[in-house]
Amino acid sequence: MEQSKVDRMIFFSALAVISIFTVPILINPEKGNQFLGSILGFIGGKFGSLYLLTAFLIFVALLYLAMSKYGNIRLGNPEQGPEFSTLSWIALIFTSTAGSSLLYWGFIEWSYYYTAPPFGMTPGSTEAAEWASTYGIFHWGFMGFSIYCLPTIALAYALFVKKIPNLRLSSACRGVLGDRVDGPLGKCIDVMFMFGIVGGVGTSLGLGTPMLAEALSNLLGVKRSLMLDVGILSFWTLIFTSSVYFGLKKGLKILSDVNTALYFVFAAFFFIVGPTVFILNKFTDSMGLLVQNFLRMSLYTDSVGGSSFAQDWTIFYWAWWFALAPFMAMFTARISKGRTIREVIVGMCVAGTLGCALAFAIFGNTSMYFELNGILPIVDIVQNEGAPAAIVAIIQAMPLGTTVLLTVFVILAFIFLSTTIDSAAYTLSFMSSKAATEKQEPARWIRVFWAVMIGAVAVILMYGGGLSALQTLSVITGFPIMFICIIIGISLFKWLKEDFAKSVDRQPVSKNYSDEKISS
Repeated sequence: MEQSKVDRMIFFSALAVISIFTVPILINPEKGNQFLGSILGFIGGKFGSLYLLTAFLIFVALLYLAMSKYGNIRLGNPEQGPEFSTLSWIALIFTSTAGSSLLYWGFIEWSYYYTAPPFGMTPGSTEAAEWASTYGIFHWGFMGFSIYCLPTIALAYALFVKKIPNLRLSSACRGVLGDRVDGPLGKCIDVMFMFGIVGGVGTSLGLGTPMLAEALSNLLGVKRSLMLDVGILSFWTLIFTSSVYFGLKKGLKILSDVNTALYFVFAAFFFIVGPTVFILNKFTDSMGLLVQNFLRMSLYTDSVGGSSFAQDWTIFYWAWWFALAPFMAMFTARISKGRTIREVIVGMCVAGTLGCALAFAIFGNTSMYFELNGILPIVDIVQNEGAPAAIVAIIQAMPLGTTVLLTVFVILAFIFLSTTIDSAAYTLSFMSSKAATEKQEPARWIRVFWAVMIGAVAVILMYGGGLSALQTLSVITGFPIMFICIIIGISLFKWLKEDFAKSVDRQPVSKNYSDEKISS
């Protein structure tokens, strides 16, 4: 059943907030970027450490949940099994969280750390090379997925245990804020959530489009142009609009299953045909460094050395994960009915981390091997021609790279980001519809509107300020979401303590909201 009525307050408030941060760039790119930069400078200068501390505390909280009695709590009717098979469930999580950004950074992120390393290392040194691939695995690992996982568990608990009959992020804050989530405070939380989705997913789209345009330019022999980028965005819109039309089980599930299989085949080809021994050895080195220095990397700000490494990378990444966390929470919560809390933590933090580590271990180490052995000047290409050109050059340097492999890469990147934007547009449409519930479908025009809005934000930022503007918006959008995640975490633990004070082998004794009318 479709719900066509729009919650005007949330809908227009979200548009207003999004416009404040994007229209200035459209009107005057230079001054618009200065405007965003001033906000970023304030947040990074005053609250940079807060991102690191909050992410670390969330990671510790999830470790406790996974190992405690609460890990056995089933998110739904204990007598009913999970809605999706384990493989399809993990595929949905992985493809919607990773997106084409994983392919983008998986190939060339190490090059930025190699030329501007942390801890005061000499750029281009052996030590810098050792740390280069380690940091990529760290930024796309346990800490990042923890930021996604905590609100996922809280929202799934609200939906399937507390039986709160709506799909609003504010529902997960009810344990702390009570009935105030039904008023202006709750709507404010939901508006910030929508702002985070548009900013975070817009960043992913802004990174993925130039990469795909470069690949298609080489594959089809056409020149890079604005029309090519717009064509890619238009085709993307067609893909994820069609997927939303067919629904979650027929659309997104099929896309995710196909994408995951294709991703592993693509990675396996690189591993077998590429520098296999170097890939294995370098991955082993990286994991050793990561295990030994996990705490140092998690809380590193370089307060004495004064470098901007943490602000440019770790804080940017945590802000990006925070910006997307509510969206991922809402999407993953909907597909996790019947799972235990421990299963959700392992599925997101362990399986998600391994899937991302695969990209940095295989694609990143292959490109590093090309650089270190003089096969391909990756660093020079990144600095002089840009990251998309470097990614395409790496693929073309492989056997069958100029035809078959590049074609597979294009298809893979298209589907990767399609699943991310598909689920984002779907979630935004739920948020801006009145009385949207687990069983209702928002009107198709609302879904299409938000899909187009995400693309528009990406276009504005790409051509107004490039990667810098995209990164800036991610940090800004993630800032208010970070505080909301703290409230959500406290709310979850409050519920768990109240509902399962003595045992987790019985039904919760808490208030059930399923028969009450909760204002939207």
